[in-house]
Amino acid sequence: MRTRAVVVGLAVLAVVGLAACAPADNNSSGTSTPSGVDACAKDKLAVTTAGTLTVGTDKPAYEPWFSNNDPSNGKGYESAVTYALAKKLGFGQAEVKWQTVQFNTAFAPGPKAFDLDVNQVSISEERRKAVDFSSGYYDVRQTVITTAGSKIANAKSLADLVDAKLGAQVGTTSYTELRDVIKPKQTPAVFDSNDLAVQALKNKQLDGIVVDLPTAFYMTAAQLGNGKIVGQLPAGGKAEQFGFVLAKGSKLTGCVTQAVDALKADGTLANLQKQYLTESGAPELS
Repeated sequence: MRTRAVVVGLAVLAVVGLAACAPADNNSSGTSTPSGVDACAKDKLAVTTAGTLTVGTDKPAYEPWFSNNDPSNGKGYESAVTYALAKKLGFGQAEVKWQTVQFNTAFAPGPKAFDLDVNQVSISEERRKAVDFSSGYYDVRQTVITTAGSKIANAKSLADLVDAKLGAQVGTTSYTELRDVIKPKQTPAVFDSNDLAVQALKNKQLDGIVVDLPTAFYMTAAQLGNGKIVGQLPAGGKAEQFGFVLAKGSKLTGCVTQAVDALKADGTLANLQKQYLTESGAPELS
């Protein structure tokens, strides 16, 4: 979302010029070793702390990406995917160390204290100037939510939204698509977090919020007593994807991408999406 706080990266389906784009050409640095040697074996990985996979994400960590604001419990889509990834790389659950990393700083230029970050960060060419991305672990659509009885509650098209006062979290693909796809007449409101955007909607300072679809389901079900999903924005061009964030030129990028691709190929990602995410009940906006 991230959109997310989003909104949140769902890599966090990337986080975010932040226009949506297709998966990056994956950096395979660190995977070239003598014949017969597994470059992605646990003892060959250039992790920050030996024997530990250090993973960053924002706080609070939102449903349905995480559960009970605790990334370490293995529940929620991004937490579960991270532990599945760690297992592919040879790390047990106790060997995964979580640290708090603010959304916008995860993909900012500069050295990283984490091995990888997962926070609904959308893969984009602009962001790839500063960081590496794995291949995408979630394909995502942006969605407009509101409250029952609002002026856009029955909107069926983008044209029905252009006169509305809409908002999104700063630095997210949600904001970019609000600005560039909906193109509202009123300047979009920008918030430091999705929680602040939700409060503005509750206070009737906004007519609607743009967030990624899974976050839309959570907000309308848990944060807004009378919340309603208006609809998904058109999927123009290539799909937006969430990817794991790594330091620019990280020697881990190729191995993390290999692990993500394996989780996709063996059905793990699809099964976890069925368990934690849903895409039903959100109509398409024309």
